[in-house]
Amino acid sequence: MVPSTRRDVLKVSGALLGGIAVGSTVTAATSTDRFIVRTKGQGLPSGVEVVHEMPGTKLAVVSGDEDALSSSNRVKEYAPDTLIEIGEPAVNTDAPTVEESNVTDEPLYDLQWDKQDLDVETAHETTTGEGTRVAIIDTGVAAGHPDLEVNEDLSQNFTGDGLGSANPAGGYHGTHVGGIVGASVNGTGVIGTAPGTELVDCRVFSPSSLASFGDILAAVVYSANIGADVANLSIGAYPVTRQAQGQFYGKVLNRTMTYANSQGTLLVISAGNDAADLQHDGNVISLPNEGAQALSVSATGPVGFGWDASSYGGEQPEQTPAFYTNYGTNAVDLGAPGGNTSPAAAAEEPEGWYLDLVLNTVAIPTYETDDEENVTGISDVNYTYSWVAGTSMAAPNVAGAAALVKSANPDYNANQVESALKRAADVPDGFDKEYYGSGYLNIVDAL
Repeated sequence: MVPSTRRDVLKVSGALLGGIAVGSTVTAATSTDRFIVRTKGQGLPSGVEVVHEMPGTKLAVVSGDEDALSSSNRVKEYAPDTLIEIGEPAVNTDAPTVEESNVTDEPLYDLQWDKQDLDVETAHETTTGEGTRVAIIDTGVAAGHPDLEVNEDLSQNFTGDGLGSANPAGGYHGTHVGGIVGASVNGTGVIGTAPGTELVDCRVFSPSSLASFGDILAAVVYSANIGADVANLSIGAYPVTRQAQGQFYGKVLNRTMTYANSQGTLLVISAGNDAADLQHDGNVISLPNEGAQALSVSATGPVGFGWDASSYGGEQPEQTPAFYTNYGTNAVDLGAPGGNTSPAAAAEEPEGWYLDLVLNTVAIPTYETDDEENVTGISDVNYTYSWVAGTSMAAPNVAGAAALVKSANPDYNANQVESALKRAADVPDGFDKEYYGSGYLNIVDAL
């Protein structure tokens, strides 16, 4: 089965799908005074200021004069840090959010097709993820959301924007991702795949939707050093060439990811939303999802969950590859629920079409700004629930599953957790392996 073509994807408004909006432009700019440095293990030269140390990797992010690096015999190699600008996480403005006050007496599990298809209720008879820790490397997780429990002491802001980490607002995207992993069992709202796990907010995006590659590397290393069992990176696929600076970025990413794996941290990463064949993309590698030790996740989802899709090609099951998902047999490790829709339905918006997306927690902050419209603080936050879709939503379902496997098997290392997930997965009948890698996520069998 082959989903809609890439041309179809680009016709759909970027306001439909969350994670990284489908069809959005991904651009990058290199810094002229901030660098990612690989040292010889003898420290850093004078003339630079350390932004991030990365213990155990011989890597650092520094700012300062490039001459201090180029002339130093302590530096093995370096390159300018890269600032990545990604389109805002998105959800259709006509798809209603669900106010927290409306769900105190009526839980929303019936709308969570992803959890139903994964049969998390049966999995939770074995474990809810207790005794595990999952780092959310993202836009921020709203510690104030009533359905989330975040370890605020361990949470960290890697951006330097001064807005802190695990603050009451968090970020829209990161809060949704965090809820998919670990929304609490409290009789209200939604449920996470691993509601008993501990969430740690590792914020790498600022409110301007900018993320430094160096900040992401530092967050990966930090996650490993605080003993996270899993780190979720729903940050899309950033294509670079395999030569020159692209080769360097791939090398330092592999170094940090290999280190994290050696410390017992499984890295679960979204495959990206460009409907791209990552298996045959020539001289390009997508980072971080094609990095060493990455468990790359594609997205699936139904068409017609709770609404009449008869005029839009009919119903499709939850295991259907999402029309936007990246794919590639050796570039994708697992497929998991991330949300789907018919592009035609998304364009015409028949009643209930958004039910095929993934429902979970969100926080919508009201920012304070200065005269130049720079964000200076947060004045108010609306805690609610909304429907979003993307490989960004598929990855945290796998991250939560990994936490369950680790909880049930405390002696497992990261490779053993990954192997358990892959062994339990199968490619659904009638679908192509290139969309699933080892197969579709099967939590119950993995336990």
